[in-house]
Amino acid sequence: MTSDKPLQGVRVLDLTNMLSGPLACHQLASMGAEVIKIEPVGRGDLARQLGEVPAQNAQGMGASFLAQNAGKQSVSLNLKDPRGADILRRLVRGADVLAENFRPGVMARLGLDYPALKSENPSVIYCAISGFGQDGPWRDRPAYDHIIQGVAGVMSVTGEGPDRPLRVGYPVADSIGGLTAAMAICAALNAPERGCFLDVSMLNAVLSTMGWAASNYLIAGVEPVPVGNRNVTSAPSGTYQCRAGLINITTNKQEQWEILARHLGLERLLERPEYATGEARKTNREALEVLVSERLVTRDAVIWAEELCALGVPAGEVLTIPQVLAHPQFATRDQVAEYPGVLADGAPLRVLRPGFMVDGRTPDTRTAPPRLGQDTDAVLGELGLDSAALEALRRDGVI
Repeated sequence: MTSDKPLQGVRVLDLTNMLSGPLACHQLASMGAEVIKIEPVGRGDLARQLGEVPAQNAQGMGASFLAQNAGKQSVSLNLKDPRGADILRRLVRGADVLAENFRPGVMARLGLDYPALKSENPSVIYCAISGFGQDGPWRDRPAYDHIIQGVAGVMSVTGEGPDRPLRVGYPVADSIGGLTAAMAICAALNAPERGCFLDVSMLNAVLSTMGWAASNYLIAGVEPVPVGNRNVTSAPSGTYQCRAGLINITTNKQEQWEILARHLGLERLLERPEYATGEARKTNREALEVLVSERLVTRDAVIWAEELCALGVPAGEVLTIPQVLAHPQFATRDQVAEYPGVLADGAPLRVLRPGFMVDGRTPDTRTAPPRLGQDTDAVLGELGLDSAALEALRRDGVI
């Protein structure tokens, strides 16, 4: 095992679809696990058909699929056929982890739920990812990211006011669910005795990250409300228009406010009682932000950010995705992986690696996202199926 591949030697069966589960298993693959993606015959993961380039979607290699499936093998398998189900059971015998994100009850109807697969391999870690978990009145509801953001309360605290809630602009609920699953799997792999059922609810995973928003209600009985780009814990804190660009500034500490006031030429405000303390500034936020905005609009965001950060005041420009990906700070962290020969136009595929380093190296996967079923023969050959058996299964639509 190398230091940046702590999961080397771990075999994962990835039966997941779309984003939450594939992201979880992509994290495991990046840390060295062998991930075998089990996909429906003929169509594969639905994400293969989703993306901004129709030609790639038609080839089953849509951008939504490419984003979180590098480093995996692909086996196409019809689990509704008894022969396909039997093949999965045989694969489970040599696996450490199985991950799936079907609706609760689907795997039981296939005879492939945790009790059934535990009888094949008592040490298997079975991770079921779903919108609402395996029990409760909503267990059977379909769940996509937008739905979870709504019912989890995310949209109730996002936006400018209560009458116009907004969803977070990327699949944050799916992503949190996937990262939660990866964390739970890694913990289970470290148990003295392996073998357990992990029930990951996207709803609960999202709620677990909303402690600051929920705590004021749980502890103080105060319901959180949307405040736009402002920081509810301090003022002045928020997003401000500059001569060129927008800037985020946060002043959680009294000394940060005092430094900001002096640097903006607003020293006179330090003597005024309505701005003397953090609570006073929050009470008088509206008037204070007008004064701060009048100063910030005189110079570019990039200049203010450099100066304020140098003085110890947290600040940063509001960047677009192209801008942050082109920034030297991003390049320093080596987070883009490139794979040749994947895209239809011949350009190298570029996707993001995980957001951490191990001993100074960003975890990576050596192989590009797989074509549908490209590894079926090789993986099933390890089970002892010869070419004649594979051809018969393929002819019958089992693989």
